[in-house]
Amino acid sequence: MALSEQQPSKSTTNSSLMLWIGFASYIALVVYFYGFVPTANTEGQSSAFWLYRNWSPLQDYEHGWMVPTLSLYMLWHACRGLRGPGFRPSLHGLWLIIPGALLALVAVRTSQARLALAGVPFLLTGATWYFWGRDVARRCAFPFFFLWLAVPLPGFQQATVWMQLLAAKIAHWGAGLCGVETVVEGTSVGSADGSWDTYSIAGGCSGMRSLMALVMLSFAWGYLASGLALWKRATLALSAIPLAILANAFRVCSIFVFAEYVNPAFAGKTWHDWSGLLFFFPASLLGLTLLHGLLAGELPFFRKRRVVTRRSNTTPPPAEACPSAPEPENGKEEAR
Repeated sequence: MALSEQQPSKSTTNSSLMLWIGFASYIALVVYFYGFVPTANTEGQSSAFWLYRNWSPLQDYEHGWMVPTLSLYMLWHACRGLRGPGFRPSLHGLWLIIPGALLALVAVRTSQARLALAGVPFLLTGATWYFWGRDVARRCAFPFFFLWLAVPLPGFQQATVWMQLLAAKIAHWGAGLCGVETVVEGTSVGSADGSWDTYSIAGGCSGMRSLMALVMLSFAWGYLASGLALWKRATLALSAIPLAILANAFRVCSIFVFAEYVNPAFAGKTWHDWSGLLFFFPASLLGLTLLHGLLAGELPFFRKRRVVTRRSNTTPPPAEACPSAPEPENGKEEAR
C-alpha cells in the first residue's frame, strides 16, 4: 500500500497568503511615504529623492548606490533555506516598528530627511518580526541596518580636515624614507630644495571618500565571513579604518616620490588621478584578504598543524582463540 504525501491544509494556505498580502501592503505603504511624502527641508523633496541627490561627488558619497545592492545580496544570503513552517508571527515586532514610525513623524515635523531614513531599518526589521517571526527578523537585522551606511553623515565635510593633516604627516614621513626631503606646512607639502612645486592635500585627497567606501565593503565582508567567530568578524569589519588611512597616506607619498624621481607634471596630474584606482583600492583589498586569511588561520606561516594518523596497509590477522581443554567428567582427570 503506497503512502500518500501529506498535503498542506486549506487553513494553512490561507493564513500564509494573508501574511504575504499584509506584508506587501506594509512595504507599499513604506515605499509611498519615503518616495512621495516631502520630508526634506529643500524644495519639498521626499526622503528617497534627497538621498539620491546626496549620492554625489560633492558629498563624497558616490558609493551610496552600492549599499542597497549589497544589502539585498546579504538579505538573500541570510534568508536562503528558510521554509514556511518555521514562520511564527509575533506582536513583539511592534516594539521596533514604533521607534521607526516616531522617527518618520519627527522627520515630517522638522523637515529632516536624515531622521526618516534612520528609521527605515527599524520599520523593516520590526515588520519582518511581526509577520514572519523572531528567527527571520534576527537573520535580516544586519542587512536592514546595513542601510545606515547609505545615509550621508552630518558634518561629513568638516571631518576631512584631520584626515588631511594626518595624510600630510604620514606622507612626509614616508617620503623621507625614500630619500625625498619635503617641507610640511599644514596640508601643503613641498620639496625642500624646490625641485618641484608645493602640493596641497585637498579634501578629496584626505581619504574620507575612500574610507567610507572601504568601510561599506569591510562590513559586508565581515558579515559574509560566516565561518569566523564573532570577534574576528568584527575585527575584519573595523579594520577598514586603519587600512584606508595608511593606504591613502602611502598613495600621497607615492606622488611625492614620482615628482622627485620621475616627473613633477606626471606626478601632479596623471599619477594623482589614477593612483587611487591603481594603488589605493588594490592595496586595501589585499590588506583585507591577508587579515581574513590570518584570522581564519589559512596563511602558510599561521596555519594550524593537524596531527594525521596513518593506518598501515597490512593488518595483523586476528588472534585465534586457544581451544579450551574439555572438562573432566566427575571431577577426575582421564588417565593417559
